Amino acid sequence: MTNSEINPFRIDVPQADLDDLADRLARVRWADELPASELAALPAEGPVQPGWQYGVPVDFVRRLVELWRTEYDWRAWEAKLNAYPQFTTEIDGQNIHFLHVRSPRPDATPLILTHGWPNSVVEYLDLIEPLTNPGADDPAFHLVIPSLPGFGFSGPTHERGWNRHRTARAWAELMRRLGYERYGAHGNDAGAFVSPEVGRIDPEHVIGVHVTQLFSFPSGDPAEFAGMTEQELEYLRFLQAFNDNMTGYAKLQETAPQNLAHALADSPTGQLAWSAQLLAGTPAEHLLTNATIYWLTNTAASAARFYYEDNHVEHPTTPTTTPTGLASFAYDFTPLRRFAERDHANIVSWNEFDKGGHWATQDAPELLVADLRQFFKALNTARG
Repeated sequence: MTNSEINPFRIDVPQADLDDLADRLARVRWADELPASELAALPAEGPVQPGWQYGVPVDFVRRLVELWRTEYDWRAWEAKLNAYPQFTTEIDGQNIHFLHVRSPRPDATPLILTHGWPNSVVEYLDLIEPLTNPGADDPAFHLVIPSLPGFGFSGPTHERGWNRHRTARAWAELMRRLGYERYGAHGNDAGAFVSPEVGRIDPEHVIGVHVTQLFSFPSGDPAEFAGMTEQELEYLRFLQAFNDNMTGYAKLQETAPQNLAHALADSPTGQLAWSAQLLAGTPAEHLLTNATIYWLTNTAASAARFYYEDNHVEHPTTPTTTPTGLASFAYDFTPLRRFAERDHANIVSWNEFDKGGHWATQDAPELLVADLRQFFKALNTARG
């Protein structure tokens, strides 16, 4: 029998675990790398930072580890997370951890926010207040912010098959269990894979889907490239450069996730470095908090398995039909609308911004909040 109870949850990491982390950080054996003169001579490669062509430099990791070991305060971040109501529930045999922050506004729209990798629910902390307690003229939201299955405080997965589709079914059940008859879905990174599937799986209840990426790529048919503008070709070149230079982690996790998991489970410095290239543009405390969560929960392996499971499932070939909105940021790759409309038949909002990157909650939160507000306000107005 499935246990459908929703239980209050509070983060309370044993001090022994923090002491063990500190001990390991004090005894790092640093990786070898090429001399700085050799790295400086390398040509730039698409979106890769100069000096990072081989991956995250040792000096960058050294500085972060020193900050982690001497200044970073996990207990302060634990308290920051615990300031919001948290819960766990079992769905489809898997523990699911989530924040549930209701707005005081009676007209608030329920909204489920799905984080990416190597992020966590921390990705959305700075959006909670402006979305739940906006000005009188702005729409308000009841927020549900779950940890993806196998990530962070949801704990490891213990069965195969936890891909975007199974996760989307779990999210639909979670929102039903919370009593939300109509709701919206938003996602970034891995969340931008999951959220459109929530709309596909639960169309009777999902008002709309808002994402920061639409992962729609050329199929290989030469006819798809006919009549492309120079701007579209530039987007395509950037997309190719991003794929060539920034997706090594995805390829490994899609094919052999357990290989790296052994190292990440044994070395917090390794966990930090594995997270660092994608999170390098976020504040250091944000990067360290996410690395700490993965380390303390020992979920590097199960988070990596999400990629494997998603790469070993047949995805639907028909387009989604739920009203869909995109907020695309300047230093993230921009999808081509012709491909996006092939995969999503009801795109009703498409905005491209001249600032912000892959983690817009950190570097362009005001733009993301405004786009979420206008998207759902328009949908609610249209519904009457």
